[in-house]
Amino acid sequence: MAKILIVEDERDIRDLIMFTLRIGGHDVLTASNGEEGWQLTQQEMPDLILSDVRMPKMTGYELCRTVKATPKTQHIPVVFLSAKGQDSEVQAGYEAGALDYILKPFAPDQLLLRVTEILAKAKAKDKS
Repeated sequence: MAKILIVEDERDIRDLIMFTLRIGGHDVLTASNGEEGWQLTQQEMPDLILSDVRMPKMTGYELCRTVKATPKTQHIPVVFLSAKGQDSEVQAGYEAGALDYILKPFAPDQLLLRVTEILAKAKAKDKS
């Protein structure tokens, strides 16, 4: 399955997402802030990044812009996971280069379904 990086500063949420994705057969890496997420992205080259928006050291928006501005990583899809669902927040996520925006709270089975769809969409885009 896919290698997925979770960038989330709240440990309980990070653990829930990690558990859910591992049950789904994915290889999961975790980071507790955007700066750590960027370091892992460069080292591990994940197939997908799931990132919170508001985090210490580097926000999810900054992480996404950095990923998308770097030729080696710009192909990696970034999806935001956030409780902030205002239109301006969602728009800022897409402007930073995110492929999708998933609102918290979410059901684990729904998250797994969305991740499967996102990975399939990204794979189809790579082939075209």
